[in-house]
Amino acid sequence: MEIITFTTVGLIGLSIGSFLNVVIYRLPRKIRFFLERSVCPACSAKLKWYHNIPVVSYLALRGKCAFCGSRISLRYPLVEIINAILYLYFYWQSGLSTEFFIYAFLSSALIAVFFIDLDLMIIPHSISLPGIVIGFAVSFVPGGIDWLNSLIGLLVGGGSLWLVAELGEWLFKKESMGGGDIKLAAMLGAFLGWQKVLLIFISSAFIGLIVSLVVMSFSSKLRKERLIPFGPFLALAAVLSICYGDQIIRYYVSNFLRG
Repeated sequence: MEIITFTTVGLIGLSIGSFLNVVIYRLPRKIRFFLERSVCPACSAKLKWYHNIPVVSYLALRGKCAFCGSRISLRYPLVEIINAILYLYFYWQSGLSTEFFIYAFLSSALIAVFFIDLDLMIIPHSISLPGIVIGFAVSFVPGGIDWLNSLIGLLVGGGSLWLVAELGEWLFKKESMGGGDIKLAAMLGAFLGWQKVLLIFISSAFIGLIVSLVVMSFSSKLRKERLIPFGPFLALAAVLSICYGDQIIRYYVSNFLRG
């Protein structure tokens, strides 16, 4: 029975990952999600249902469009696999609990944010604003964080990045952080509480610094423009916080605040 449930969770994760690919492409381009069949980005041919089976179709087609033979981005199966792995991890950690459903929903939203911001340097308000409301609402559900922790997290998350944005604009005389990042941080605080959102803030800055230095060392264009989206770092830090945040916070408290 456990194997069947585990397999089912993995398949659902793959299927939702396939839907996330639709969200990543269509949402920022304002293309309808439903009643519109998927098409090849290269030749615009409408895909058959069996061209959209998660991972399997990509392997069967050898990563190429069935109609024009153009290369299909590896991102499509990658998004599906990452989403399934996260679902399986959350199920392994907490079973089919409230925590599982909250973290599964949040991680899927973060995957969409990661790739949309990476591509277009925007974080759609249609993800972050409803996410703030949903994050605060689920704090009233037994098994989640309490509503006060959620409210403080919302204010701390959004407020911290708002202060950073204002300071950056004052120092550099230009926008240093978009409103989408601020709303995303508020959403993360609403879901995860103030302690984890502070951990996300610190770790995303650290990850962003390391990645930016590495990328800019290989790209003269990025060195000149200095435009690297912050949303992917927030999303990555948030997933790490979901998976290991409690352990990191306990380690910090026991070793640095009690000594």
